[in-house]
Amino acid sequence: MNNFQLEEHPHQRLNILTGEWVLVSPHRTKRPWQGKVEKVNKDPLPAYDASCYLCPGNSRMGGDLNPAYTEPFAFTNDFGALMADTPAGVAITDDLLHARGVKGICRVICFSPRHDLTLPLLEVADIRKVITLWQEEYQQLSADPAIRYIQIFENKGDIMGCSNPHPHGQIWATSDLPAELIKETSHQEKYYEATGKSLLQSYVALELKKQERIVCENDHFVALVPFWAVWPFETMIISKRDVPDLMHFTEEEQLALADILKRLTTKYDNLFETSFPYSAGMHQAPVNSGDHPEWHWHMHFYPPLLRSASVKKFMVGYELLASPQRDITPEWAARKLQSLSETHYSLQKVASVEKTQ
Repeated sequence: MNNFQLEEHPHQRLNILTGEWVLVSPHRTKRPWQGKVEKVNKDPLPAYDASCYLCPGNSRMGGDLNPAYTEPFAFTNDFGALMADTPAGVAITDDLLHARGVKGICRVICFSPRHDLTLPLLEVADIRKVITLWQEEYQQLSADPAIRYIQIFENKGDIMGCSNPHPHGQIWATSDLPAELIKETSHQEKYYEATGKSLLQSYVALELKKQERIVCENDHFVALVPFWAVWPFETMIISKRDVPDLMHFTEEEQLALADILKRLTTKYDNLFETSFPYSAGMHQAPVNSGDHPEWHWHMHFYPPLLRSASVKKFMVGYELLASPQRDITPEWAARKLQSLSETHYSLQKVASVEKTQ
């Protein structure tokens, strides 16, 4: 008799987007924690910080002056990791040492003029303005025939290496396809060629049917903990319609994306009642390389917190040398996130104080 249980026994799960496996060890959740505890800064931020190089009207690190912007604002990163004028070239030694030049553009996107308003604290209408700016940037960057991929992302929180708390994200446009995109393109392509369907459209249909890992949804998007999630509270937002990139979203879908971004990030903040850190980013079809009917837009959220606002998940040892590993199951994480309020904890506390007065 087979007594194997996903929520009881160690097992591996396949990431259908990359072909990689993750080790899940649910029995380890009972072990005591005696590891590193992070410092959590809960001091409220001001609406404007005179020392912030992203606030309106302030000087940036490179010396340029920000305009007195009142809506989302974009500029070229003063210290970008990529350069638009990198000369073409390769360097190969004995067919063992390989290097090649990479061109690109790095842009910074300020979500709001307010220094203290992260995505969950913005109104849906204001998040939609960020989405509109993402689309404008995407259109402009993809017009350069040298660009093959555009990565839109956000690093939130100093625990994720974010050097400035002002709400902002980045866009890196590159002349090559990054490693993750090569893997995701390959696996989506194989599925599409075999079935004539989008891999993620089939996956979303299955997840909606099973209702085991859904966090929240609306008419056009679903937020879920993927079956193969590595990070404790990792999630994905996936469009219900199989579009290759954000330029295909209708006005109604733009508003729905803003809605689900606010709902998901609010749940994240409510989990440990802290401004929840993560790295998040969209994956979408390569540009300037023909049609990609296999590609299905989605957005990954990789948060590091494990047990509380001060306990972080580390990728070390076996995870670095062999295979990623997690303790709490994706199903447990999804149930926990789903159960959380979609009203930000800071607003709940304000409402509670007003009620007692």
